Amino acid sequence: MISKQILKEIIIRNRDYILNEIPDILPREGIHLPEKLNKVVIFYGVRRSGKSYILYDIFKKNQEKSLYIDFEDERLSVFEVSDFEYLKEAFFEINPQLKTAVFLFDEIQNIKGWEKFTRRVCERGNIKVFVTGSSSKVMPKEIQTALRGRSWSVEVCPFSFREALKAKNIDIGNKDILFGRSKIKLKKYFSEYLKWGGFPEVVLAESNFEKRKIIKEYLEAMFFKDLVERFNITNTHLLSVLMENLFSAFSTKFSLNSFYKHYKQKFPFSKDTLFLYYKHLLDSMLIFEVRKFAESTYKRLRNPAKIYLADVALSKKVTSMDSGRLMENITFLVLRKKREDIFYFEEEKECDFITKDTKGKFSAYQVSQELSKENEEREIKGLISACKRLSLSRGTILTEDQSDQRKIEGINIRIIPVWRWLCEAG
Repeated sequence: MISKQILKEIIIRNRDYILNEIPDILPREGIHLPEKLNKVVIFYGVRRSGKSYILYDIFKKNQEKSLYIDFEDERLSVFEVSDFEYLKEAFFEINPQLKTAVFLFDEIQNIKGWEKFTRRVCERGNIKVFVTGSSSKVMPKEIQTALRGRSWSVEVCPFSFREALKAKNIDIGNKDILFGRSKIKLKKYFSEYLKWGGFPEVVLAESNFEKRKIIKEYLEAMFFKDLVERFNITNTHLLSVLMENLFSAFSTKFSLNSFYKHYKQKFPFSKDTLFLYYKHLLDSMLIFEVRKFAESTYKRLRNPAKIYLADVALSKKVTSMDSGRLMENITFLVLRKKREDIFYFEEEKECDFITKDTKGKFSAYQVSQELSKENEEREIKGLISACKRLSLSRGTILTEDQSDQRKIEGINIRIIPVWRWLCEAG
């Protein structure tokens, strides 16, 4: 049992730290919280995407009645589920005037059995509870029975391009930035985003050396903490080679069977282990897969998935020719936030994305770094093929810097720079 005195010291120190040492916090886009629901709010997502800062923001807005605890604090290494009640008592002894409270728990997965306590105080204690945790342990499908139907899960992603601009004090509400001299500055910021991605700490780092160092540290933590330790992985060499291949194959199709055939003679591993490690990578939300558009689940699963990364900072970029694939990955991340289902289209022609929203409405998107004489016919015909297949009257082609409106074979085609579309879309 941890002493109340230590708990009180931690409570007071955390309060001082958040109020006096944490600077102004950028409000995140797309984070919708329940106003009156008596549910435990769970923020989940890839490591270092900004979950803790969302808790800090909630604390600052409710500072008279908030408790913040980080369960990666070494002083809480002996904390057990039974200590939650002592923590609650310590908080109300410091704040005896309070009738209600906001409890904010960071890295909650470190405390086994946390679900029952948070559910109880949320339902009966007149206390709002917000928690964060490692993605694989607190994702909606892994929440234990104790919280089923009693939790509100909110995914937190690295900064979108819009958020990265806001972090640099760019007024995205000013439409003039899309044109004239301001456009040059905006394109420069997009080039940085394309290269370094949207992890908040990376976006705010001042030098390329700092950015590179931070990303390297993230990758090491993701490998060891989110995968090796979390899933008790023993064949670390297989995991390392698999990650290297996946992080190099972003925005392309990836076949586990082909990987197995290529590497099975080079070092020992089973196909079952390979498929299990791949699932762990998906569960950790480091990678996502997009399946081929088809009527049946069997046809979708029979074809290889296209792989996209949680952030382009994770990509193993080989040459400058990867810009088109980076643009495609960024496009996927925005579409994923805004649509329920995403597929790639491949029949006689190919189209990068078909999306289906919650109302059943389809849209089609093609991503091309540049429309040139060599690829224009292929890219446009792929988009038109997808639109006709879905009876759509319009489609979108995202490019690096081209704008146009065309009508071809009855299909209205909007060609727009991806950075401009990102400013519009989020």
